Amino acid sequence: MENAQLINLSRQIALRHQMDVVANNMANINTTGFKAQAILFEEYISPVARDQDFMSPDQDLSFTQDWATLNDMQPGAIVQTGSQLDVALQGEGFFAVQTPAGERWTRSGAFQLNASGLLVALSGNPVLGEGGQISFDPTETDITITDDGTVMTPAGSKGKLRIVEFDDPRLLTREGNNLYSGGEPLPAVETRALQGAVERSNVSGVTEMAEMIRVNRSYQTLAGIMQKQDELRSSAIRRLGDMSA
Repeated sequence: MENAQLINLSRQIALRHQMDVVANNMANINTTGFKAQAILFEEYISPVARDQDFMSPDQDLSFTQDWATLNDMQPGAIVQTGSQLDVALQGEGFFAVQTPAGERWTRSGAFQLNASGLLVALSGNPVLGEGGQISFDPTETDITITDDGTVMTPAGSKGKLRIVEFDDPRLLTREGNNLYSGGEPLPAVETRALQGAVERSNVSGVTEMAEMIRVNRSYQTLAGIMQKQDELRSSAIRRLGDMSA
């Protein structure tokens, strides 16, 4: 009976982790460039305790294990904002930004200028160009960004956004909600920049809400089964006590 409880408990732990991921997806449904996550599960086979007094062979136990968290790198919808500092990426590329921990990659192109005239992301991290950080003078207001990432003002070229691609973006390590690390960055070949627009989150509110309901119901069902198993155990103990008396 304890084996059944442990199997149910392993599934409940996995469901709680899955609920955390679904809740995080829902919380970032309006986060620019956010990519949804999903849980991958696998079956973990464990043998029961062995004893030579058993007449039949041992039966393997099948537990649930949350094996990995998968990033869904499907593009989100591109919406026009009209802001000259907003840039969306058409393709599988990423912007490069400078963080205290080093270079990181992001799909969020909602940029702005800080007090020093430096081009930064919403997080405040400087946006990197191919030659380093990109800065503007206070008088430079008419900013143009071409489809290859070249940044220009009436005063001339300010640099070119560093846009990188990866052989398999799903292997990148997520840091926070909008930053990724790792991988071998390659110069962008197929990715193009679109000024005056941003990429929205690729989270489907309807899908995530349905998943949240399904996970919640599964958890409640398991809780009911475990309660019944506890009742059976208590009943068995009472009967054994009555027989001993």
